[in-house]
Amino acid sequence: MKRISVVMFVVCICLTLVAWTPAWGKHKVTTFNVTGAGTGSGQGTYAIGIVADDSIMGWYIDSSSVYHGFLRAPSGKITTFDPTGSYGTSPYGMNNGLAITGWYVDSNGVNQGFLRSAKGKFSAVDVPKAVATVPEDINTSGEIAGYYTDSNGALHGFLRSTKGKFTSFDAPGAGTGKGQGTGPGGFDCLTDAGVVVGKYADSSGVNHGFLRAANGTFSEFDPTGSVNTYVTGINASETVVGVYYDSTGLFHGFLYSNGTITSFDAPKSIATEPVNINPSGTVAGFYYDSNGLAHGFVRSAKGAYTEFSVSGAAGGTFPASNNPADAVTGYYIDSSGVYHGFLWQ
Repeated sequence: MKRISVVMFVVCICLTLVAWTPAWGKHKVTTFNVTGAGTGSGQGTYAIGIVADDSIMGWYIDSSSVYHGFLRAPSGKITTFDPTGSYGTSPYGMNNGLAITGWYVDSNGVNQGFLRSAKGKFSAVDVPKAVATVPEDINTSGEIAGYYTDSNGALHGFLRSTKGKFTSFDAPGAGTGKGQGTGPGGFDCLTDAGVVVGKYADSSGVNHGFLRAANGTFSEFDPTGSVNTYVTGINASETVVGVYYDSTGLFHGFLYSNGTITSFDAPKSIATEPVNINPSGTVAGFYYDSNGLAHGFVRSAKGAYTEFSVSGAAGGTFPASNNPADAVTGYYIDSSGVYHGFLWQ
């Protein structure tokens, strides 16, 4: 599950020949809130994913701190949803056909997977004999990737075909203890060709990146100096993006392609977290400045950076996804700790 952690560190980043363009006022920013979203600290609207037509999905937290799903159309119309029996809904994947997958918490506090069609019909996505199922990605054809937990609390990856057949998989180096195992990343970690990427935790609880090819073979990887590696996206060219932590706890972005890893940090950054990569290789993410405030950035395939922050984001700007047209969605936090969605174009 791709949750964003807010951590502040200090690092000296030396970058040469890097293009940097502050983007305040040069792009259109649309902010939005779901009707019914709470207005207390930690409540509000969390935009998580954007697809080609600028449709946005995510969740909102109401005044009772319960999670619900939403879909925002390009026109700005917002539709809210919850599967029957949900006590908290977390959508995490959406394709260009507007099919949405994710999970909800049932009355027993167990995660159950769901698929919501473009017409709003729900169906179950639950791995047989799993204790809990967490779908996170859906591609154009409707294949779904995610992970499930077994009776020992270990994680295993799965791929669900369009006909509902489940294929379970584990990275070769994955541990089998509680909290260990294999977990695909969220939203854009499954390609139309069936390639899945994510992280696995070994028997020592250390996280590493993996790429599972369509034929089931694995590549495992870590940037040099990484003590924990997390994958956050892959595009059709099979360029992988992610974030890694070094031995001092600092975090940095990286790209992985054909066995080659390129590390990067946004200019002005004390810590950098990329969250997604689009078909052209543009990366979206956020960085922390020397005051510990988060700002958004996009990094072109050639390494040029554009910075942006949403007006009123006293608590930071956090991109979550970008689409083929370089539109970015995410959320920002106001001075009261309330979350709001945004669209940056």
